[in-house]
Amino acid sequence: MKIAAVLLTTLSCVGAFTSGPILSRHHSSLYGKKDADDDNEKVDEKFVGAKNLSALTKDVSTIYTSVEVDSILPHRYPFALIDKVIEIENGKRAVGIKAVSKNEDFFQGHFPGQPVMPGVLQVEALAQLTGIILNTAEGIEEGTIGLFGSVNDVKWKKPVVPGDLLVMEVEVTKFNKKYGIIKSKGKGYTDGDLCVEVGEMTMILMKPEKK
Repeated sequence: MKIAAVLLTTLSCVGAFTSGPILSRHHSSLYGKKDADDDNEKVDEKFVGAKNLSALTKDVSTIYTSVEVDSILPHRYPFALIDKVIEIENGKRAVGIKAVSKNEDFFQGHFPGQPVMPGVLQVEALAQLTGIILNTAEGIEEGTIGLFGSVNDVKWKKPVVPGDLLVMEVEVTKFNKKYGIIKSKGKGYTDGDLCVEVGEMTMILMKPEKK
């Protein structure tokens, strides 16, 4: 019985990521739920419009634009995964955004007809956000790069698909400049739902070569 229960749980988890078209998943709109009940009861909704929906983010400030992020991180297309930073506490934590487009290179093969952002790239995006904290901290030489040492306790909760806005937050848990080590943890959300969680990322700092 225990083995059957484990297999059933495993198949259910796999099915959540692989079975059925992604487009069939239920969404809630920014202004009200769109799902009807089992009796197909109609839900009355007010048409909000682009201007009002756009205004929902008017109080969100941009700390680093996409151009400014490029001046901080060395990553370039197709591996530049931070579009902008909207919050930062120097040397400690930051919130960044990745706008996931259907034109992303990786969607050509992951997966045709059912595009899902690779989980490893979600972790990479969190690592790049940590890199912004690193490269804007005091006492760090310009051009310093953080290389992965280890990643622990990673969980994926919800697929990230084209059209999603992946909002990420990372927090530095250890920053040893003397020995060149930075540790952080992070989470990523879409529509307020947790998509990815990393318990600990360890990066080894590599200083720029002397010319």
